[in-house]
Amino acid sequence: MSWGETLRTALEAVRSHRMRSILTMLGILIGIAAVVLTVGLGQGAQAEVSAQIDKLGSNLLIVSPGSTTSTTGVRGGRGSASTLTTQDAAMLGSDVVAPDIARVAPVTTTSAALTAGTTNWTTSVVGTTPDWLGTRARSLTTGRFLSQTDLDAGALVTVLGSTTASELFNGRSAVGQTVSVNGSTLTVIGVLDTIGSSTSTDEDDQAVVPQTTMASRLSTATNRSAVSTIYVEATSQDTLSAAYQEAQAALLQAHRLTAATADFTVASQQGLLETATSTDRTLTVLLAGVAGISLLVGGIGVMNIMLVSVTERVREIGLRKALGATPSAVRRQFLLEASTLGLTGGVLGVLAGAAGALVLPRFLDQPVTISTLAAGGALAVSLVIGIVAGVYPASRAAGLAPIDALRSE
Repeated sequence: MSWGETLRTALEAVRSHRMRSILTMLGILIGIAAVVLTVGLGQGAQAEVSAQIDKLGSNLLIVSPGSTTSTTGVRGGRGSASTLTTQDAAMLGSDVVAPDIARVAPVTTTSAALTAGTTNWTTSVVGTTPDWLGTRARSLTTGRFLSQTDLDAGALVTVLGSTTASELFNGRSAVGQTVSVNGSTLTVIGVLDTIGSSTSTDEDDQAVVPQTTMASRLSTATNRSAVSTIYVEATSQDTLSAAYQEAQAALLQAHRLTAATADFTVASQQGLLETATSTDRTLTVLLAGVAGISLLVGGIGVMNIMLVSVTERVREIGLRKALGATPSAVRRQFLLEASTLGLTGGVLGVLAGAAGALVLPRFLDQPVTISTLAAGGALAVSLVIGIVAGVYPASRAAGLAPIDALRSE
């Protein structure tokens, strides 16, 4: 019997028992769909975390001050001290001190109410330098960003986030308008492009002003040169580690401290990304393992159904062997039946997984990324499960003696 005839016979056997075949494929379908969705959820989570971290800027290091300790021994949280200054930022920007650092942007942040006419809005006011735009990988929708001239002169200008501009001017063009902050009138010279939120902060809700303007007009801090954060951009991804070492060594030397007594921390977004990705990968593997168990159960279901099929078709097998069918031809037919069930269940499972990837994000608020590799692997696994599950039933059918098979009731 040719392969074509064997395949036709196998498909006819599957079609003649539709309900049994559907129930057999259902186990494979559920397992494959679970694997596809599990991997998709894991990859979607990793992509979302990566995108959130990338919003901080390219090749970024974040230098934060240490903590404070009150006279009663109560320790403040990390970042509560005023141990970083504009002088530290200027030092890190030196090519001699840190040749692998491309740009440095010191930041002083405070919360203040902005007033435009009869409208007011409380937002985060950020005092920084012109390098902030590139360091934070931001762009402008309209207008321009802070210039070195603005910084040197302590100009009364501001660049608004898109949310802040919308709240204050309700759709009207913000560039050229004025806003009042703590008694000072600032001219809006630009509006930042929207990037959404990063972690728990709305990156579109802020007003950026020159660092010198913040120190002389808006800040209420005692130490006007203190900064809350220093953003450091490495020259490239490959030099990020070197920039980290240079920044830490320079600050320790300037503050006359050791690594054990450092009054600041340097965080790398690469470290954050690796930690988050590792966590997501672990969860993905765990969930994929659970989904794999359902695949195993589906494979056992295929084997069980094929064994039942052999038992029901003993006389048919005996008649075919009496008419000249070889054991290999009988074995081939049952393997093709099992493979067809496994592969069809796999295809339907991938389609169900793809449909779930379109529907689930609407309910989970979580992206699902369908991986071509995962889908192809799932199909291969379903075919292998069908073949493996059909080996024993096929061998049993091929081993039946024709006379014994024809004699059975």
